[in-house]
Amino acid sequence: MGKGDKKTKRGKINRGTFGSRRPRIKKKPSVEKKISVTGKAMPK
Repeated sequence: MGKGDKKTKRGKINRGTFGSRRPRIKKKPSVEKKISVTGKAMPK
């Protein structure tokens, strides 16, 4: 179990691949997309 092992996290890092042991980190949606920049606040 080490750098040469395909199934371990260390082995995935060494090979530069992804899998169930080392999933890709998904980008979170930016704040600008959540809040409309052009829309003005509604008056009460």
